[in-house]
Amino acid sequence: MSVFMDLNVNYTADKSRLQSLVETAAHLGFSTVAINYVFEPTAKKKQEIPSPTPISELMDPLPVVQGRSRPIRVLNRLTIVMSDASHFRPTAVEYRRFDLLAVQPTTEKLFHAACMIYDVDIICISVTEKLPFFFKRAPVNGAIERGLVFEVSYSAAIRDSTMRRYTIANAVCLMETCKGKSVILSSAAEKVGEDICSILWSSEGPYDITNLGLLFGLSEGEAKEAVSSTCRSVLLHAETRKTASGIIHTVKSCSHSPPADGEAPPAKRARPQLTE
Repeated sequence: MSVFMDLNVNYTADKSRLQSLVETAAHLGFSTVAINYVFEPTAKKKQEIPSPTPISELMDPLPVVQGRSRPIRVLNRLTIVMSDASHFRPTAVEYRRFDLLAVQPTTEKLFHAACMIYDVDIICISVTEKLPFFFKRAPVNGAIERGLVFEVSYSAAIRDSTMRRYTIANAVCLMETCKGKSVILSSAAEKVGEDICSILWSSEGPYDITNLGLLFGLSEGEAKEAVSSTCRSVLLHAETRKTASGIIHTVKSCSHSPPADGEAPPAKRARPQLTE
């Protein structure tokens, strides 16, 4: 049985609205959702990275996933909208407060850096405007080899016909480059009525997203993976990233001390005799 996830549910200060989003996701059969905190730095003034609200303060107990006997899993995610390289700080302690780390580059240079250098989990593709650059195979393949995924969110396509054209055009351009690999589909939901329910409220639940994926250039199997197995790989990558950042690497010295005076070199020393 497939395990479905939505790794982009936009954070809102309205606690009741956020609770409704999580409850709706559980009712539709999503086993995991990520509450997304969007951070968009500006050059005019220094801004503080937001701190995630503990899940236990948002809702307790968590709703049970439909068709399963376990509660929904809720994660915290940070998305950094980057218009300058200084907006991403690799050593920022604040990043460790979040389960998932994503960036949304706005230029080709930053997109290349995100694919090849930045230690993140998700690269977001803008769906609200036409991209100012074309996807190139080298950085896209580099990101895939590093275990990163590309995210296409679909709620903007519901709100506005112009954004719908941008969403489909940008998504198709990405799929032609990555061949449908390492892609996740997320709702970026803000309101239950506008976003999740208008596409997913049916007897099929998350399976309806596979039909949406066909518009983006995905096959039926790839679209299903985009809300299930590929999302699971994102969680594994995030766990590995967070664990690796705390590992201390030690290197054994290759230098050898010279033998003492009168002592034979190791290669010429007599081997000990085994006695029966």
